[in-house]
Order: sequence, then C-alpha cells, then structure tokens
Amino acid sequence: MRPPVPEPSPPRPGPAAPTAGPGPSGAAGRTAVVVGGGIAGTAAALALADAGVRVTLTEARPRLGGLAFSFHRASPAGDLTADNGQHVHLRCCTAYRALLDRIGAGGLAPVQHRLDVPVLDAARNRAGRLRRSALPVPLHLAGSLARYPHLSLAERAAAARAALALRRLDPADPALDGTDFGGWLRRRGQSPRAVEALWDLIGVATLNAPADRASLALAAMVFRIGLLSAPGAADIGWSRVPLGDLHDTRTRRALADAGVRVLLRTRARALHRPDAGSGGWRVAVTGALAGPETLTADTVVLAVPQDEAHRLLPDGALDDPGRLLEIGTAPILNLHVVYDRRVLRRPFLAALGSPVQWVFDRTEPSGLTGGAQYLALSQSAAGDIIDLPVAELRRRFLPELERLLPAARNARVADFFVTRERAATFDPAPGTGRLRPPARTRAPGLHLAGAWTATGWPATMEGAARSGATAAAAALRHLRTVRTHPDPPPGPGRPAPRQEAA
Repeated sequence: MRPPVPEPSPPRPGPAAPTAGPGPSGAAGRTAVVVGGGIAGTAAALALADAGVRVTLTEARPRLGGLAFSFHRASPAGDLTADNGQHVHLRCCTAYRALLDRIGAGGLAPVQHRLDVPVLDAARNRAGRLRRSALPVPLHLAGSLARYPHLSLAERAAAARAALALRRLDPADPALDGTDFGGWLRRRGQSPRAVEALWDLIGVATLNAPADRASLALAAMVFRIGLLSAPGAADIGWSRVPLGDLHDTRTRRALADAGVRVLLRTRARALHRPDAGSGGWRVAVTGALAGPETLTADTVVLAVPQDEAHRLLPDGALDDPGRLLEIGTAPILNLHVVYDRRVLRRPFLAALGSPVQWVFDRTEPSGLTGGAQYLALSQSAAGDIIDLPVAELRRRFLPELERLLPAARNARVADFFVTRERAATFDPAPGTGRLRPPARTRAPGLHLAGAWTATGWPATMEGAARSGATAAAAALRHLRTVRTHPDPPPGPGRPAPRQEAA
C-alpha cells in the first residue's frame, strides 16, 4: 500500500464504445460472460462493454444489485419502498463513485460537504460530534477530537497518538493481516471506553466486526485511507433514492445502452474451456432461457460469492481453491421503524451506551408521506441477535430509541419490520487476507470479482466496484493476447504457433 493518500481510482468509463471494429484495447469484437449481477459484476460488465467487448451478464435473481436492493411494503402508515439495509460510501470510494457516475446516478447519492457525525451517548445522556475542518491531515480532526465529550482528556491524547501510529502502518504487510486490531489498540494505551466511543464506532460499521475480531491490516487500511489520507476522504455519502433505483433500474438501463445482454433468473451451472489452445470458454446456464443453454466467450468473469465461485471454478484455476471456503461471512441486521410523526431531525446519528449503532432517516427515499417518519437502524457485527424473533427485537430496541430520541416517547409506532443478511460481508478476521484470491486465475481468460477478492478493502460497495474494475482490466489484458481465429496446424515451412501468456 502506498503512503496514506487515497488510491487512484480506476479509469472512469466514458460513453459506450462501438461493439465492432478495431480499438486501442485490441478487445473490440471479443466476447465475455460475466456471471453475477451485483455491484462487482455490473462494474465489470460496463467496463468490458465500454472497451468494445460483446458482453452477456447472467444473474440468478430477478433483479440486479446483489445485496444492495429495495422492495415494496404495504405499511400501515402507507406504501413505502425500503432498502434491505442502509448502505453508505465515503468520498475516498473512488471506484464506487465512478460507477455511480457511469450509470448517471452520481447526483442521487451525494457526499456531505464535510464529515459531520452526531454521536449520542444514551447511557450518559450526552451528545457530541465527530466532524472535520478544512485544515490539512491530521489537523483536520484535531479540533473535533479535542472537544469530543465521550472521551476524557487523557483518552483523547492517547487516541491522537494511536492515530499517528496507525498512519505509519503498511496495510500490505502480511504480519498485520494475522494481528487483531483490538490487541494493537490496547498496546497503544486505548481504554475500553476509547475503543467503544471512537475506534469501534467507525470500525464496526466499516469492517462489520469489533476491533478484537478484525484484522489489523484491514483496520489500518480503513483508518489510513478514510481518516488520515486527505481532509475530505471520510465525508459520508448515501443514496437519496431507493438502492434499487441505482443498482437495478439505472444500472440495467446503462447496460442496455452499452449493448450488454442481461439474462435475469439465469443461473450458471458449470463452465469449462474445452480447447486450451482456442482460448474459448463455455458457460452452461439454466433459467429464464428456453431450457439449458451454453454461452460461449473469449473470457469469463465470476462475480459471485466465494462459495459459488468455488463450485464453478474448474480444476487448476486456483492453487488451493479450498481456501475460498475458509473465508467466513458476517451478518448485518437492519431494523425498520415507522413513527406516526417526526422524531429525528438529523439525517442520521451514531449511538453509544446502547445496542443501537446507527440510525438513518429514510422517509423521503421511501416515498412515505403524511407526516410519518421512517427510520432504519443498521446493526453490524450482529451475530448475537441476527436470529432473534421480531417481537424480541422490538422489545429490545424501541425503548432504546426512546432513550436516544425523546420525541419518540410520545410517538406511535405505525410499523416495525426486520431485514436480515446472514452473509452480508466476508468476515474480516485476522488471517483472512491470505485467503482472498486475486482477480486473475491460473486458467487463461477466467477472472474473479467480488468484495471478497484481494482488493485490499473490507467488504464494502467500494471493494465490490474495485474488484469489478480490476477483473475487467485483467480480462482486457487477456483478450489482447488471444488470436481472433485458431492458428492453422503447423506445416512445411510454417512454425508452430507461439504460445503467449494470458
């Protein structure tokens, strides 16, 4: 990893390139199949299509977007459109923001002018903020930390020293991958209160694990790039429309305009490369098509979860494919509460001293009207509550919202429902980094995409978008080495064809 500056973004795609004829990439007229229509798969498909590749994208679900999707609910307060979970991004998420621009949705998920996070301590009835100034790093957060009421003066000073030490770490160091973030913080003098009120406040939401269960390498990446690289790197963005509008509706339109053939309700069953000399791939699919069909392509991008990739990978594609099954998963629980009146005056808040983590106002994006307010509670690292019944979750969390939001005490709960993603992200536990494969496999023309691949990022929308761009770039490099037609057999005076590396 480079010194603490945001990594350069993948090239921003321009308008769709023609699908035939010569091109500077040498890929025009070639063919690709992308398996998986989440953020990683759609990012890869658009990048390939923009280079002139004829792309077919398959998705087993009836929609695009993967785990960033929306659904309609007939609520007692009125019909609403809900997201399966609250998703946010940061200004430093350059690949994801480029993808939003590519689908014409950059203005629908803007980033706040400056980082500003209200932090309420329910146990101590105290409010504070984490916000930045326009000063250079690391002074941009110095004033906010100096006034942060949830830490003592000594804890604030110790936190500043730990941040400077974190800035000196190299997230690419393999030793960091095997070390837990919590132990590193304790060795740097961080109290349990400091871990809760500062490091886990940010880390749990971005890593989906508390410090004691998170890889130091991933934590160092998050804090170095997000908070310690550029003053505005951690400014928060979120969608002002339902996620389905972005990652299904607008993405599907962008893919169509780019000439991508999209096959929904279509599952890849197997893939193989019958003739190693031809460079061609065969992808057997079933679903919405009229019976089983085999898709052919010069290159394939597998943008599916790691267990699905393990099932589809041909022999020899990875040195140790069993490692994919060792990459664990981590859950996220989202609680959706509709009040009959407004109880939260801010767009969002973070909580301390409470099981509540983050609360977002989703009233306007949901389409709810009539004075009611719709709040979404995002609960990361939710392994201990992911399977609790809705009634129990209601019993636990509604009183906590009343502690945090006094206006909720006199409001009526018009609706309460729950969405559960039991495998929302990969588990960022120490040692996970060595299990994450690169985009390129040992099988020429076969590439992997997904937030679980070796992006260097945790399981975020940015990691997914980066993986798709990386896989597409690797596929384009491969396509430049593949001949349009198989070489004729060697004859008198004709040497055998030269084999080029993929």
